[in-house]
Amino acid sequence: MVKIALVTPDTPGFVPLLAESLAGGHQMLRFFAENWHSGANVFARRGEVMYGAWDGDTLVATCGRNVDPYDPYPRAGRVRHLYVAEQYRQHGIGRQLIEAIQQDAATHFDYLNTNAPEAAFAFYARLGFEPMADAYGTHRYVLT
Repeated sequence: MVKIALVTPDTPGFVPLLAESLAGGHQMLRFFAENWHSGANVFARRGEVMYGAWDGDTLVATCGRNVDPYDPYPRAGRVRHLYVAEQYRQHGIGRQLIEAIQQDAATHFDYLNTNAPEAAFAFYARLGFEPMADAYGTHRYVLT
């Protein structure tokens, strides 16, 4: 069982997860770190949160929730920086992180958008996200 808690790029264990993500051709954690350190996105606006998942002392995954910067609707949220370490995939950690960001999301947002790579479409569909037909992303989860 993993532990879910808040995370920043300065959290111990982030650098090895970042290195793995970059080695696999994934840029989301690099964007997270750059935007955090520049102050462009520190997950501090209403309803925003950034979580990590730990297996013991090892950070194995991340996922955040932001105000959607691309959707003009004021109660639009966005799933950001979902990354699960390769050896921890297919163990339900991504699902646990999505559930964590959904937990109180309806307090701040009416829906969560995401812009997923095609390889993740089935993952999001299994979690109840619907394909989108507009320019704000690939999938949307309507909060109830």
